[in-house]
Amino acid sequence: MSMRAGQPGEVPAETVRVARAAFPTGSLAIRIRDELGVLFTDEQFADLFPVRGKPAWSPSRLTLVLVLQFVEGLTDRQAAEAVRARIDFKYALGLELGDPGFDFSVLSEFRDRLVEADAGRRVLDGVLEAARARGLLKTAGRARTDSTHVLSSARELSWLEMVAETLRSALNALARAAPAWLDRVAEPDWFHHYATRAEESRFPKARAKREDVGRRIGTDGMRLLEAVTSPDAPQELRDLPQVRVLRQIWVQQFHLVGGEVMRRGPKDRPPGAVRLVTPHDPEARGSVKRDIVWDGYKVHVTETCEPDTPNLVTNMATTAATVPDNVMSEEIHTSLAARDCLPGEHWVDAGYPTAARIVIARTEHGIDLQGPMAANTAASAGGPFGQDAFIIDWDREQVTCPNGTTSTQWHHRYSQQGLPVIRVRFSPADCRPCPQLRECANSPTAERRELNLRHRDEHEAVHNARAEQRTDTWKERYKIRAGIEGTISQGVGRCGLRRSRYQGLAKTSLQHQLTGAAINLARIDAHLTDTPRARTRTSHFAALRPAEQQLDGAK
Repeated sequence: MSMRAGQPGEVPAETVRVARAAFPTGSLAIRIRDELGVLFTDEQFADLFPVRGKPAWSPSRLTLVLVLQFVEGLTDRQAAEAVRARIDFKYALGLELGDPGFDFSVLSEFRDRLVEADAGRRVLDGVLEAARARGLLKTAGRARTDSTHVLSSARELSWLEMVAETLRSALNALARAAPAWLDRVAEPDWFHHYATRAEESRFPKARAKREDVGRRIGTDGMRLLEAVTSPDAPQELRDLPQVRVLRQIWVQQFHLVGGEVMRRGPKDRPPGAVRLVTPHDPEARGSVKRDIVWDGYKVHVTETCEPDTPNLVTNMATTAATVPDNVMSEEIHTSLAARDCLPGEHWVDAGYPTAARIVIARTEHGIDLQGPMAANTAASAGGPFGQDAFIIDWDREQVTCPNGTTSTQWHHRYSQQGLPVIRVRFSPADCRPCPQLRECANSPTAERRELNLRHRDEHEAVHNARAEQRTDTWKERYKIRAGIEGTISQGVGRCGLRRSRYQGLAKTSLQHQLTGAAINLARIDAHLTDTPRARTRTSHFAALRPAEQQLDGAK
């Protein structure tokens, strides 16, 4: 397929006449075309197509179809049918009434092109640029971010199902690639155990018998890997994706003990960040957040929050499920900066801000990152000899304790987590005679007090943030962050935000870019029609909760 780029023209007169008659008060698709004009051009996607070949359907129109598909929650077949049959879709796309549209498979092929070129962000950017030109996007004020879990498109598997499905998937791939070779090396009972899906098998309920089944599957998989890597096996079989997944899962789940294949113990398995949970989606990971346990991904949603313009999604960041929130603020800010969408204030929950992130946001992007800071968990944090009770002289590199004693050592070191810290020590000769030594020292046998300090900018950032967050004024301002929960709810209800439609991180990321664009179109349409924003539904009893508890609930 090739692309013949062309400038989008006016909506055909007959399409306009019929659309006005059929929709006298308009519809979302019609209003978006009237108010925002042409959202995408073919030139924006020229790199997705070769210069020679059969002309493809207009990529700019296909992109708009993908967004409208997410706005209305349509399948590919339904979206293609809407292009053929619906007047408002033809109006938004600028098509003649008799235009036959395209086969539904074109949408899947076009999504693959977007994924291969990592072009999903262009879709969200196109909507944002149109909104900016219309004066509907203001980014210099406030923004808010939150994350939510995303379930993998693959069904969650038990351990026995996972290893059995992994082996079955590899056998099927080998049967397609080298049927004659596999027929020679396959054990006779493999056809009985792995010819059908694992979910159709009846695994025993007794623990000992289930362990026997696991060892049998592990042994069969090890035999298959030995056969694939043997000198007489075709070389290309080792590079099959299913065989690579089989090898990776077997390394993670099994090992040899006395020449027998045994399951690894919980402490001998790799961490969740690299551990595969299903052979059908190798990039999905298992994670836990409070009482939510899931296999899949995580998405971070960022939106504007100004009272006189619609709250528009400005960034969608998709990660593996195990990536913590506190490493994402820099990536989000860099993405926003690249598209001129940086806010002045960025409101987040307790999972995002750390001392380093607050300083980086302020110094590199000029952003005031606001969110509840984790409390000081040291045993003496709130006592008379807590760290805040010591006077720090940064210029002279000295610390004075509450009793007036001055420290004697100031060294730059690294913490157990690899973070740069300043280690301050007092002299044992000064501390031993002190009657408050046992109250001050962190260890019952210590002969002197030691302090681990962040560097000055981070230390002051944490100190100032904790002091500010104890005020009623800050607690009142922090209420602005709660609105992001409504955006996530809208994304879940309208676009299925918490369930991936596709396999793999790249395709799931594209889904979220389309989701963000769809939410923006829906909100722009609501703004144009003066549809009031839904109010937060709070029960009468919950409204009586004190402000301190409301803040704790938001963490």
